[in-house]
Amino acid sequence: MAMGLASSRRGSGRRSRRAPMAEINVTPFVDVMLVLLIIFMVTAPLLAVGVPIDLPDSRANPVEQTPEQVTVSIDGEGRIYIDDSPVEVGGFPEALAAIGSGADGQQRKIVLRGDRTLDYGRVMAVMGELNRAGFTSIELVTSGSVTPP
Repeated sequence: MAMGLASSRRGSGRRSRRAPMAEINVTPFVDVMLVLLIIFMVTAPLLAVGVPIDLPDSRANPVEQTPEQVTVSIDGEGRIYIDDSPVEVGGFPEALAAIGSGADGQQRKIVLRGDRTLDYGRVMAVMGELNRAGFTSIELVTSGSVTPP
């Protein structure tokens, strides 16, 4: 009888069942992560500064960006922006005083972006206020150009 029981167990198909799979299929996860990586790589340069400005051309070498830098932008109509926030008319000195120094006590680097259609005097007035507020390290941003002037 013992043999009959053993043979009936084999015949029931219990042995032929597959064991439950304990692995996770990571292929869809990798696909989603690669798509997100591509999306962030495309949108990251657009997030740097949100003020649309038509920059002048220059053959200058590119400068490194640091997290401590402050971007001052002047659009084609002469409005001033600090990073992405607009500054009230006449409120630029107070806005510069609110910027202060960096986390390590050193002076923050100022990056100035000005529209190519601006009057030279408007850009100089903004640079003069930056100097008066104590910011002496000012970098001017331009678009890249391949032809010499």
